[in-house]
Amino acid sequence: MAAADDPLEVAARALRGRDRSRRDVDGRLRKAGVDDADRAETLERLERIGYLDEDRFARSRAATLAERGYGDAGIRADLEQQGVEADGVEAALGALAPEHDRAVALLEQLGTSVRTAGRLLRKGFAPELVEELVGDRLPGPNGGDDDPRVV
Repeated sequence: MAAADDPLEVAARALRGRDRSRRDVDGRLRKAGVDDADRAETLERLERIGYLDEDRFARSRAATLAERGYGDAGIRADLEQQGVEADGVEAALGALAPEHDRAVALLEQLGTSVRTAGRLLRKGFAPELVEELVGDRLPGPNGGDDDPRVV
């Protein structure tokens, strides 16, 4: 293996710009042709020295997604897809402002409309929460209850 193909170098390049999940770094090492034993050793070493930290990655990724307007279900799905274990996902979600508060902030920023309600739902906010916050504030004689566009 050439020096440029050194597993630590491959991993360091992957981690240079931002935190990544263990699964992501493992995949990059695999793609670079690093065998199973060297990959495992490299990942363990990176975790030992603090360059690879699954909890830090999960908290950072969750915060970034929350800032981009995602709800808990959307963040949970993303973290699970990244390979974060269930307890890490829950800890990352627990470190965020409550989903209710994030949804209210988005409604204040974007306005209360069917379109905003749809956006919240697509971004993974709980349907019950969206209905609670938006349903009775939509135009119509009975709030959102008689509006067939409200999901």
